[in-house]
Amino acid sequence: MKNNLLLTLVMFSISSLSAQVVNSKAYHVMLQALLSHSVTEVSVTELDSSSNILFVDARELKEYRVSHIKDAVFVGYDNLDLSPLDTVDKKTKIIVYCSVGYRSEKVSEKLLKKGFEDVSNLYGGIFEWKNQEKTVVNSKNEPTEKVHAFSKIWGIWLKKGKKVY
Repeated sequence: MKNNLLLTLVMFSISSLSAQVVNSKAYHVMLQALLSHSVTEVSVTELDSSSNILFVDARELKEYRVSHIKDAVFVGYDNLDLSPLDTVDKKTKIIVYCSVGYRSEKVSEKLLKKGFEDVSNLYGGIFEWKNQEKTVVNSKNEPTEKVHAFSKIWGIWLKKGKKVY
């Protein structure tokens, strides 16, 4: 039911998309329907680049290999592996992201249950990161314009960069 509502919203709103997804009313409606908002959310524009932030990538490995936020720790989603965070101080500021925010919200919940104290979900995910013209890097740690768009339906929210499926 939730997936049908989401698909309907996405298809209905394709014509009303703006260049900045975060300003798109349709995008906000979609995220309101999709997310439970159970963890703190932070927008790309709210992030302080001088802060010591650990980014955690909650996408699948094939997505991460195409591009990710520089120095992000890969944990996955379907085969979630939180062991890369075993040596991370529980007070570290962690921002979890995925494509738009659903998977990262679920991973954020698990990190909070594991005792991490400062965990936030990146609102709009890597799509909004790239839409705001922030840098992503490939598996060789080189800047790239490519972003894995997950699927053609989800790819409509990625307005900047080069979509990879």
